[in-house]
Amino acid sequence: MIVEDETKMRKLLVDFFTHEGGYRLLEASNGRVALDLFAKNEVDLILLDIMMPFVDGLTVCRSVRARSNAMIVLLTAKSEEEDKLVGYELGADDYITKPFSLKVLSAKMKVLFKRQGIGAAKDESSDGWVRTGGLELNELSREVRADGGRLELSPKEFELLLYLYKHRNIALAREKMLEQIWGFDYEGDIRTVDTHIKRLRHKLGKQAGQIATVIGHGYKFQVKP
Repeated sequence: MIVEDETKMRKLLVDFFTHEGGYRLLEASNGRVALDLFAKNEVDLILLDIMMPFVDGLTVCRSVRARSNAMIVLLTAKSEEEDKLVGYELGADDYITKPFSLKVLSAKMKVLFKRQGIGAAKDESSDGWVRTGGLELNELSREVRADGGRLELSPKEFELLLYLYKHRNIALAREKMLEQIWGFDYEGDIRTVDTHIKRLRHKLGKQAGQIATVIGHGYKFQVKP
């Protein structure tokens, strides 16, 4: 559940985690709505802003912790140092300071989910590898193998391949891929995506066919048995 009173920030978070895939999202514009949604739904993790109208984040944190072990990540401003300490005392699991990197926030969440044993992919082995056809990916070690051989990918090539795989069988627009992989403030253009896809396909060799072109739109990862 994303609890944030600033509409632009809340929508940004919802959009990012929707495209990350694997999450069922709830959103609340203030603490009062958050507590109402929490009472009616099963929630694993809450991204919780502190400064909100009606009911503030610390009050929500206290109320949730009194009746649940749901994980809580506080979204705080740099000036709220004391609130961070209070948040920990009330049972928050982690915090991130605004402005923050969406990728760093996502990494924090994945660590918390892993600790709780929540959200492991069905096709993921105990060692972190996922397999599709002759292609193998490991998000934890950031390794890729194709037909048994280890591939040397640049950081962006790996992130692009992983993003495609996580959204497998979905047609992804170039603009959205650029936004999610290179960031919202990246000044390049969509040809960057095409260039990286070309390099990625070359390195994948026989497995390159798993990345299909969607004419006039972008690309799609096609899973092989």
